[in-house]
Amino acid sequence: MREFSLLVMVALAASVSCVDNWWKSAVVYQIYPRSFKDSNGDGIGDLNGITQKLSYLKDTGIDAIWLSPMFQSPMYDFGYDIADYRKIAPEYGTMEDFDALMAAAKKLGIRVILDYVPNHTSNESDWFVKSAQRDPNYADYYIWAHGKPDPKNPDYVGPPNNWVSVFRKSAWEYNSVRGQYYLHQFVIGQPDLNYRSAKVREEMKDVLRFWLEKGVSGFRIDAVNMLYEVDPSNFNGQYPDEPVSGAAGLTPEDYDYLSHIYTRDQNETYDLIYDWRAVLDEYTEKHNESKIMMTEAYTKLPRMMRYYGDQTRNGSIPFNFLYLGELNNQSSAREIKTVIDKWMAYMPAGKVANWVNGNHDQSRLASRFGTDRVDAMNMLALILPGISVTYQGEELGMTDGYVSWKDTKDPQACNTDDPVNYWKSSRDPARTPFHWDANTSAGFSTSSSTWLPVADNYNTVNLAAQMSAAKSHYKFYKDVVAVKRLPAVRSGDLDVRALCESVLAVARLLPGHPVVIGVMNLSDKEVPVDLSSMHLLPQQLQVETSGIKCSLEKGAKVQKENVTMPSHCALVLTSLQKCC
Repeated sequence: MREFSLLVMVALAASVSCVDNWWKSAVVYQIYPRSFKDSNGDGIGDLNGITQKLSYLKDTGIDAIWLSPMFQSPMYDFGYDIADYRKIAPEYGTMEDFDALMAAAKKLGIRVILDYVPNHTSNESDWFVKSAQRDPNYADYYIWAHGKPDPKNPDYVGPPNNWVSVFRKSAWEYNSVRGQYYLHQFVIGQPDLNYRSAKVREEMKDVLRFWLEKGVSGFRIDAVNMLYEVDPSNFNGQYPDEPVSGAAGLTPEDYDYLSHIYTRDQNETYDLIYDWRAVLDEYTEKHNESKIMMTEAYTKLPRMMRYYGDQTRNGSIPFNFLYLGELNNQSSAREIKTVIDKWMAYMPAGKVANWVNGNHDQSRLASRFGTDRVDAMNMLALILPGISVTYQGEELGMTDGYVSWKDTKDPQACNTDDPVNYWKSSRDPARTPFHWDANTSAGFSTSSSTWLPVADNYNTVNLAAQMSAAKSHYKFYKDVVAVKRLPAVRSGDLDVRALCESVLAVARLLPGHPVVIGVMNLSDKEVPVDLSSMHLLPQQLQVETSGIKCSLEKGAKVQKENVTMPSHCALVLTSLQKCC
């Protein structure tokens, strides 16, 4: 019996060791379906358009695609207001189209990650309609509360408290069917789910299982730190007012006017994420691959790190937003090193880092950091340890497009009611269609009318032009993706040096393999760089790939104490000898 037990243990250990942990050094490419590729000429990107372009992603070296929501939705917030988690939005295609995409991606070895939006649904969801009608099976699916009488006007019953929506104005909306207010931390059409309901928690686990059964490789989870609100039972059954933040220049209708101590970062959130991780783990052995879960939480770093898990339970990979929040086009090499070191220092031992330059909610990389820093920032995201996340178009250096007030679609901008300064809040410029070529609508659509206008510079900034050019952002990006496959980058030690205010060097070292070094010059002047202070580097190095501002070409040999870096050059070097 003892021998049999040992055999079982050995078999289980072998089974676990064979699981494909593909994501630990993956390149994840975010696709905003509405703006990636239109296959039927209606001006809106769709699933079949994505399927048509999978070969491009495969050739680029992409490991997985993350699809922003393509579920059935009235599109008040362009898919982040979901009416049915188990259906496809008609403008994006059908479930058969999704299945075809999955099959084509699997054939090419590209994994598919879905955007999971659990904080809220659409107010057109059957769940919400039934909850408003007090159907006993759905009555507590959402956050409902009675209004508060106005002492100055006894005939008016206002919102339950002062909570404000991310998109401005009250986070409460009155529902005449129910006779109560419901909470919406985003647009009015996005009522918040009530995770203090056991039914809701199980329902949302079943949504995960539905898509896992279809073979998806994981999820990106939206607005995760807003899933729970304070427990009203601790406040005599009422939802308390949030305190004023004291931020200058804001009104009570602005989100940052308040400190969101009751609507964000509640402790219960972490246990919920650990529970979802357990659901994904149910499918690890079934599909012989570890499923990825990445969580979006704009919060303080210690809170963010809790999403990784605790001493007893595994969690998610929290998105690293330090590049977005702490760096800009004037950041020095030392400031960039500080941001890298901060994440690596805070991250729990044994966990996997990730590097994010942008997404559908942020101004594009090339617009935030400047076109001169496109190669440098892409190289950093790819050469550092862990997961690299690329938002569509970053590999080309696409910039934000101009979207007039008339053409603005983003509710975050529309809710400003300001036709002059709306652009400061708009996410539309980062969502304009992908530039495939210089033809009609940048090759995104055969129609000249697209859901958002194509950016003006598509004639020069497009994939076709960059593929045919001798040097381009795309070619450099593709080369660095290939470098990411090298053993030293996949699993080697990290050495980050700010050699001066304008020069950053990143070395990856693994015994028995060539060293990989990424070097960037952030200044407007040529700089002679001496890498001698970086330990274990051999005397002679070879250029693996170079950005569009560099004069050194692939295969060129350099001495470590004398590497000439033209202004804004990003360069990847390898050693001719094995490390250590």
